[in-house]
Amino acid sequence: MIKTLGVHIKEFKKDSLLTPFYMLLEVVAETLIPLLMASIIDEGVKNGDMGHIYKVGAGMVVLAAFGLLTGVLGGKYGARASAGFARNIRQAMYENIQTFSFSNIDKFSTSGLVTRLTTDVTNLQNAYQMILRMCMRAPASLICAMAMAFYVNARVALIYLFAVIILGFILFLLVRRTMKYFNQVFKKYDKMNESVQENVSAIRVVKAYAREEYEKEKFSAASENIYKMFVKAESLIALNNPIMQFTVYSCILLISWIGANMIVTSSMTTGDLTQLLAYCMNILMSLMMLSMVFVMITLSIASAERIVEVLNEKAEIVNPQNPVMHVEDGSVSFEHVDFRYKKEAPDFVLKDIHFSVRSGETIGVIGGTGSAKSSLVNLISRLYDVDDGAVLVGGKDVRSYDMEVLRNEVSVVLQKNVLFSGTILENLRWGDVMASQEECKRACELACADEFIQKLPDGYDTYIEQGGTNVSGGQRQRLCIARALLKKPKILILDDSTSAVDTATDKKIRKAFKEEIPGTTKFIIAQRVSSIESCDRIIVMENGRVDGFGTHEELLKENEIYRDVFESQTGGSGDFDDAGKE
Repeated sequence: MIKTLGVHIKEFKKDSLLTPFYMLLEVVAETLIPLLMASIIDEGVKNGDMGHIYKVGAGMVVLAAFGLLTGVLGGKYGARASAGFARNIRQAMYENIQTFSFSNIDKFSTSGLVTRLTTDVTNLQNAYQMILRMCMRAPASLICAMAMAFYVNARVALIYLFAVIILGFILFLLVRRTMKYFNQVFKKYDKMNESVQENVSAIRVVKAYAREEYEKEKFSAASENIYKMFVKAESLIALNNPIMQFTVYSCILLISWIGANMIVTSSMTTGDLTQLLAYCMNILMSLMMLSMVFVMITLSIASAERIVEVLNEKAEIVNPQNPVMHVEDGSVSFEHVDFRYKKEAPDFVLKDIHFSVRSGETIGVIGGTGSAKSSLVNLISRLYDVDDGAVLVGGKDVRSYDMEVLRNEVSVVLQKNVLFSGTILENLRWGDVMASQEECKRACELACADEFIQKLPDGYDTYIEQGGTNVSGGQRQRLCIARALLKKPKILILDDSTSAVDTATDKKIRKAFKEEIPGTTKFIIAQRVSSIESCDRIIVMENGRVDGFGTHEELLKENEIYRDVFESQTGGSGDFDDAGKE
């Protein structure tokens, strides 16, 4: 774990070394000040030597200023090193996440990754800063003060040694117990973030169904779990302060009592006693700092483990050693494909899928909910890998291609349409960053989006809010189709992507595809028979299997499932398509 995280210190190694160096210098200044104070009391005050008082006092001022300067410099370099360390880790995590396949994302969950990128990295940043500053300052101060105490009076210094041993043992027990709660609390954070993400992304549905109170209760439950865990952990940590205070004052009382007796018997000077009390505070404050460091490290270990999991995660889908860099054409073949989302799942989502599609064909895909229509087309662009069999594009196994090359030739409009914050043109150019405004306009004309864009006050420069919340569902679908068309792909997959547009617009889009991109292989997943009946051939999915594959007329004659769906949708079932036929 340390090796994995350590490489991200990179350009901040100098800052990471300067911080403890300045902390050591600060400790040296703090250790020498009580020595000078004792000299003032024993030689200056006792003998009435004002010259000695001024001289030593000036030295104390210089040391104090030096300690202040080194402390400030240590804080400055420590902050820069820890902030840079956190930046590099966050960047490395984000870059690695970009390589993840859908299955890797499913493993961690979106909310879990957000927590690791934010809360966990912040915890590690704070811990690293404390390690650089306090982990060097506190032990050095403890050792220097202890050494000086033994130098002044070994008998009295034994009190310090005994207190350090007792406090160290208690601290070890507290940290060990607290660690258990901190390990659990971050899993609760994931649950809470998941609740927030789900609620915010689906806020329209929540309000439409008046489920605000339910969502509040769900969030409160997740928040309450975190609260309880932190209370248990903080209750243990809170014991640290009273135990420390009790030890500090006990030591002061013992040293004062023993020191007073020794002063009376002339075996110790007043200056020595003052010096010992100052070192007592240094030693016990160092212990206090160490306890804070241990608590922060305990908290950060759980975060560090979660961060390392993401950094060490290898993408399940990677390029082959010598990838194919060109897709010959848009032909697609499934050769006895079996697929499941998780390797440990007992059942396959797709079972023995076998069919071939010629380049330029338009293929409809229809089936009931849960029949694995989307799972089928996800394999074409290699969003997932098959368990058995092979998917061929352009006559070659998709696993033999460079992934970027393959996905540039397979354009997908997913079931959930996503637009990003930015102008309409910026969203369209996700398909082709070099596309001219004329090319973007032509793609929108094919997708029947140009007509509504022209009516917007700023046209193609209209700003799209995050998630496309300021355009309708149908408009969002048409923009996503236009974006996909700009890639000029060899294969175009529309995963139920015209469900929110009216029948007339759907028909226009299909006609434009047939006339304008005849060489592109098109897969159209739909719930409406009217959306796919004009396709060259149609795949009928049922429980993860291909139940039928043929033209509209062939399936009406030979496939019972397709015939039932067609009759239910054209026999007055209330489907939207009926309106145009009555």
